[in-house]
Amino acid sequence: MTESCPLEKLVLLVEDNEATRQAVSLILESDGYRVMTAANGLNALDTLRQGSRPCVILLDLMMPVMDGWQFREEQRRDQALADIPVVVCTAADESRVRSSNLEAVAYLSKPVEMVDLLDTIRRYC
Repeated sequence: MTESCPLEKLVLLVEDNEATRQAVSLILESDGYRVMTAANGLNALDTLRQGSRPCVILLDLMMPVMDGWQFREEQRRDQALADIPVVVCTAADESRVRSSNLEAVAYLSKPVEMVDLLDTIRRYC
């Protein structure tokens, strides 16, 4: 991670699979983003409530401890966090995801095409 990246290029990656977290983090960092990671929704909320303000949150849905649906409920209840855009990245059934009222700015199906992911992030960072 480089310290010279502006704060507006900070991304929070919420993903329980460690290999996926590492791979996506490396790709984002090589494209100039600073990346914070969390293994579940509860860790992500803790990180955000400590004052970190990413330009976008990349959110997996199926995670232990606190899943992506629970995270979104909590995020939307917290006025300090509610306006941070969320991009859902999941292998869950797309029709279920879209009908679940997550109010995400984008939905990407796993395995995510990195070109699509980077294009989506650029819209918010």
